[in-house]
Amino acid sequence: MAKRDYYEILGVSRDASPEDIKRAYRHKAKEFHPDRNPDNRKQAEEAFKEATEAYEILSDPEKRAQYDRYGHAGPTQGVDFSGTDFRRAREAWSEFGFGGFDDIFDFFFRQGAPRTATRTQRAQAQRGEDIEYKLRITLEDAATGTRMRITAPRMVTCDHCGGTGMEPGTKKRICPTCHGRGQVEYRQQSLLGSFVTVRTCPECHGTGEIIEQPCHRCHGTGRIKERSKISINVPAGVDNGSRLRLKGQGNVGPNGGPSGDLYIVIEVIPHPKFRRDGRDIHATIKIHYPQAALGAKVTVETLWGEETVTIPPGTQPGTVIRLRGKGMPELNGRGKGDHYVEVQVIVPRRLTAAQRRLLLDLQKTLPPSEGT
Repeated sequence: MAKRDYYEILGVSRDASPEDIKRAYRHKAKEFHPDRNPDNRKQAEEAFKEATEAYEILSDPEKRAQYDRYGHAGPTQGVDFSGTDFRRAREAWSEFGFGGFDDIFDFFFRQGAPRTATRTQRAQAQRGEDIEYKLRITLEDAATGTRMRITAPRMVTCDHCGGTGMEPGTKKRICPTCHGRGQVEYRQQSLLGSFVTVRTCPECHGTGEIIEQPCHRCHGTGRIKERSKISINVPAGVDNGSRLRLKGQGNVGPNGGPSGDLYIVIEVIPHPKFRRDGRDIHATIKIHYPQAALGAKVTVETLWGEETVTIPPGTQPGTVIRLRGKGMPELNGRGKGDHYVEVQVIVPRRLTAAQRRLLLDLQKTLPPSEGT
């Protein structure tokens, strides 16, 4: 089958400028790249190879002139991009770190220098790491909020060298490997021509300088670990798993960078009497049979102090009494939940003779029990 006209493949006229050809190929390559056509991969590969071959010729002034004069019958025009050559080209893209469409375009449009090579810079100050601290508090503290002082291990600037990583009075020297650039170049030959990658210098780690005499305290890192005392405000309403962020209280950054953040993870200690359910608190109260039968006023304990509760006459075991607004506050909001009290009736295990006589007299006045 005769080859299609390269200009027709890219959809440009014969007097198209290099920029027009480049723009057209970018559009075609995105449209037909096999990774974007998983359901029609074979046809997409063929179209992608065809567009790439056309761009390979028309983007080169000498090859384009030969093609304009001789057509497809002209002199050898470079890579075939068919069969094995196309697979080898894709393998080369993968081998040299091309991860997606933009990287492939960068290869063609920047004459073989991958995007990462043009952006690699000398190591700069870096932000410090974030750290976490688990804080255990009581349910009462979670309800009212509290101010606490903790001791957290973190990385801080070395007090001996001031963060320089050098012994005081010593200097740095230019890295002999990268000559102060912080980068080293690696040249390789591939199917697509000479390929240059730029990587961080392994000797100086991108700083461009070598410390002659590292600080004996921080061993050249500029940071040391210490246990810092930090004051924190725990807001009312926190629960298990709540995270409080203290900006700038994490590890100090390498090379003089800003500090990371400290995250306080809340763990609320289980309460011996109360059970929390969101904003609500649940508890139990035990009363005697006469109180349940005759009614009574009893004092119950809440997170906010003691409250007097009225037990209506004839209260049955398991009855739940609601105390509005006596639960947990809403975190960073308004209002509180409720406090629920479940009534339990105490059945005495031992009776005095007088108590027994009284209960027997009461039993005589009650109707017989009903079976289930």
